[in-house]
Amino acid sequence: MTGSQVRPPLTRATIARRAWPLIVANASVPLLGLVDTAVIGHFGSAAGLGALALGALLVNFVYWSFGFLRLSTTGFVAQAAGAGDEPEVRAALVRPLLLGVGLGVAVWALQWPLVAGYFALMDASEAVAGTGSAYFNARVWGAPAALALYALCGALVGLGRSRTLLLVQLLLNGLNAGLDVYFAGVLGLGARGIGLGTAIAEWTTCLVAAVGVWRMLRGRHRDAEPFLPWARIGDRARLRRTLAANGDIMLRTLCLLAGFGAFARLGTGLGDTTLAANHLLLQLVSFSAFFLDGFAYVAEALVGTAVGARDRVRFRRAVRLSSELALATAVLLAAGLWLGGGAVVGLLTSLQEVAAVSRAHLPWAALYVLLSVAAFQLDGVFIGATRTRAMRNAGFVSLAVFALCAWPATAMWGNHGLWAAFVVFVVARALALLPYYRELEHSLETVRNP
Repeated sequence: MTGSQVRPPLTRATIARRAWPLIVANASVPLLGLVDTAVIGHFGSAAGLGALALGALLVNFVYWSFGFLRLSTTGFVAQAAGAGDEPEVRAALVRPLLLGVGLGVAVWALQWPLVAGYFALMDASEAVAGTGSAYFNARVWGAPAALALYALCGALVGLGRSRTLLLVQLLLNGLNAGLDVYFAGVLGLGARGIGLGTAIAEWTTCLVAAVGVWRMLRGRHRDAEPFLPWARIGDRARLRRTLAANGDIMLRTLCLLAGFGAFARLGTGLGDTTLAANHLLLQLVSFSAFFLDGFAYVAEALVGTAVGARDRVRFRRAVRLSSELALATAVLLAAGLWLGGGAVVGLLTSLQEVAAVSRAHLPWAALYVLLSVAAFQLDGVFIGATRTRAMRNAGFVSLAVFALCAWPATAMWGNHGLWAAFVVFVVARALALLPYYRELEHSLETVRNP
């Protein structure tokens, strides 16, 4: 296969078929969190529930910081596939796979200072700190598998294997939920049992996914190079490019974390009721993001393939069609939040003051979902093209804009001002990428019309 090979035409139906498994896979993640919370809520104590919340926050922060393993793998694998360079497809997976295992071992080795410093910083009670430490120390055994799984999932996205990715996610979250109920509920191990169940599920899923990806790549191995092209894997120029891309994405991720952290911190200053209402609204925003992420993932693979083939026509069509579907979905989600969000709020809380504040700010949450689609789609485009420096720079710019807007807006208009600044934050992420998008598009030469 060559980079100029004729590929199947891109249609909205094709993109929708590739997006729905990714949406379902994403949606399975919060359901697992609900299962874990319910298990401790019924079989544990208040301290156990608090320990689970704080321990999971630490795990999520550490793992999310290494999310570049999934993102960069998708871009590099998709580009290699688009160029018809099968040895590089395999090498582009093995590099982050080894890096993920190494980082996972490092996290495991650093678990004790991480736990001690984190729970001291959070000023947790002795009971919460003890139980939370037991949860983290059990779950961290799965860190090498969890981070290696990021790379494997990135390769599946990059190769357009969305249904395989769905099966992987369902295995991970289904097995995880079952083991958590068994260890924490039946055996009475509490939060430690949930950490242990998650670690076992991560290792099991990682091994199953690794075997599946290995067989898939074996089936594509028709080139003359060894199945594991170690000369390519260890090539210094390619390694530098991979590490540079990972560093850019990590800095961009930290900018997003800082923005969300500042939003929460400013909300804290507005009182417990407002803080609770904002948390509730963010759950609705996060739920909407699972749908938009599905189209962004498809854009990553399609754009990466088009960039690898240096096909400007296919690149434009991939961006346009995936963005049209994402925008239509965003409009429906925003309308649903605006019109039906009040009823959902009533289901999520019986605290009337919290519900009232949430409903008063629902239009802001709906507006955020509607306007965030541009940032999601552009992220997908730049991940697929591995233009990570542009993403890093956009992260710095948007965080600076949010910082300049959030404090004065909150001081003048309270929580409405804070939400307005939050909307500006996501719009700034997209606007900061637009100049780089024009440069990316012009860098591609048209090969043929798909």
